[in-house]
Amino acid sequence: MFTSVDDVSTRLARSGYLASPAVATTVFLADRLGKPLLVEGPAGVGKTELAKAVAQVAQARLVRLQCYEGVDESRALYEWNHAKQLLRISAGRDETWDETRTDIFSEEFLLPRPLLTAIRGDEPTVLLIDETDKADVEVEGLLLEVLSDFQITVPELGTVTATRRPFVVLTSNASRELSEALRRRCLFLHLGFPDEELERRIVRLKVPGIDAALAESVVRVVGALRAMDLRKAPSVAETIDWARTLLALGADALGEDVVRETLGVILKHHDDILKAGAKLDLDAG
Repeated sequence: MFTSVDDVSTRLARSGYLASPAVATTVFLADRLGKPLLVEGPAGVGKTELAKAVAQVAQARLVRLQCYEGVDESRALYEWNHAKQLLRISAGRDETWDETRTDIFSEEFLLPRPLLTAIRGDEPTVLLIDETDKADVEVEGLLLEVLSDFQITVPELGTVTATRRPFVVLTSNASRELSEALRRRCLFLHLGFPDEELERRIVRLKVPGIDAALAESVVRVVGALRAMDLRKAPSVAETIDWARTLLALGADALGEDVVRETLGVILKHHDDILKAGAKLDLDAG
């Protein structure tokens, strides 16, 4: 999909995603080596957006498996359309079971889920396995099998092997430790909060019309908040939301009143807001 690291940076930037050199290099290597990319970091730093941006610039189909506690094979791989199967069985009362079984376990009754959909595709595909750390350990075992050989076995139909490997991105908020076996199969990228210069560029890109001085103040105050011992530090997404909020309010500077009135945009816990209000030098923002 990409010819060089610079090609990654340039094309992602055109799509609205500003990638650091480390991000661009890792994406290029994942593409060139055909390896899954594990992106780990706090919520809201652009892990999911990276996969979406890669799909956009590569003109690839985005297939997303959203992980959560309790997700299982039927949600990740495939399941059978049981209602349709029962209707078929009822309609074929005079048939033998062997005749009926051959029919109901066919493509017509198969419901592919994200992993099988991505493996079977013959078009450019980005497979996003989002918030992998929220899935159970058993699902990790399933991912190991799929990501090792890029094939899935459906007992009734046989083995489906990818004719065109998808570009795979796994994201994790590090709420639990992923297995070493899964990590070994991936290239690893830690995506943290950007430095001030990059975050200013992101704000100016995502919030057209914002004054450069206001964008600088927003980023500086958010940086100060992240340095505090908060329950939830503001993410890049919340920095952008705050900048949009200030623009919508017509604010041209970060005065004490406007900051106090809008802290709920970037801080989501009452005790964090109280702590920030007590410690921030708001007039200096």
